[in-house]
Amino acid sequence: GNMSAGVARQWCGALGKQSNCQVAVSLHAASDTASVPISWRLFLPREWAQDAERRAKAGVPQEVGHREKWRLALDLIDEATGWGLAPRVIVADAGYGQNTAFRHGLAERGLDFVVAVRSDESAHPHDAVPATPTWSGNGRKPAARYRTQASSLKDLAAETGRKSYRQATWRKGSKGPMRSRFRVRTVRPAGVAARAHARAQAGGAALWDGVLPAVTLLSEWPVGAPAPTEYWLSSLGEEVPLRRLVRLAKMRWRIEHDYREMKHGLGLDHFEGRTWRGWHHHATLVTAAHAFLTLRRLDPKAPAPA
Repeated sequence: GNMSAGVARQWCGALGKQSNCQVAVSLHAASDTASVPISWRLFLPREWAQDAERRAKAGVPQEVGHREKWRLALDLIDEATGWGLAPRVIVADAGYGQNTAFRHGLAERGLDFVVAVRSDESAHPHDAVPATPTWSGNGRKPAARYRTQASSLKDLAAETGRKSYRQATWRKGSKGPMRSRFRVRTVRPAGVAARAHARAQAGGAALWDGVLPAVTLLSEWPVGAPAPTEYWLSSLGEEVPLRRLVRLAKMRWRIEHDYREMKHGLGLDHFEGRTWRGWHHHATLVTAAHAFLTLRRLDPKAPAPA
C-alpha cells in the first residue's frame, strides 16, 4: 500500500531491485562466534517529509524527517557509543562504503573501518604526488592537482597481476576452510567528494596542499576468476596481518545470516501494520527473539529450570 510508515518505491535489498517497500538501517554487534542487531532506524523517504496527512495517519513523530541512510548509520553508531559501547572496527556493505561522506564521518569519530566498495570507485596510487601549476601572476593562483588521472579500483587491483595475490583463510564453512587470494595496497580515493572534504579539512582551498588522504585497498582475486571480484577500503594500514583484514572484510556474512534468520524464521518482513510505533514495536520483538535464540545456540546444553 501507500500508507505504511516510510513506504515508497525504492531499492529493496531482498529483491535486488526497486519495489514498493519499507527500508530500515540496522547496527549489529558481531564477533567470530555470533552477532545480533542492537539498534534500528526506519528510513523516511523524501516524499514523506512534507506529507502531513500520511505522517499524521502513520503517527510519524514531528521531529522525524528525511535523513539519508548513511547519516542514519552514523546516528546509530553515535547512539551505541553513547551507551558506552566501544566499536572496534566498523564493517559495512558497498551501499555505505561507497559513500565518501560516510567514510570520512567514521574517520572523524576516530573509528577504524573495513567497508565494501564498487570496482568503479576511482583512486590514485599512494605514491602519486600533486603538483602546483606555474602561476602567471594574473587571476586566481592555481591549486595543486594530480598530473595523472585517477584509475578505477579494478584497474589498480589488477595492474600487478595474479601473482601478487596471497592466499588467506578467514573461517571454516560447512564444506571446509573458506579461502581465496587477496592483495593489500595503499591508495588515495579521488572524486569530487574526496577533494571537497580534503579542502574542508585543510581549512579551505588556499590552505590545501592538494594531497588526498590515503586508505588501504583490499582486493580479492579468486582462483579461476579472470580478474579481481571484490574490493574494500579500510583505515587499517598495510601492517595489519592479511588474515585479520580479510576476516573483518568477510564478517558481513554474519549480518546477512541475521537478516535471513529474522526474515524467514522470525517474521521481520511480515509486518502488516501501518504506524511508525507499530513498526518499531515489531522490530524490537523480532530483535529480542533473535538475541534469545542466539544465546541458546551458544549454550545449547544450559540446564533446564528446576
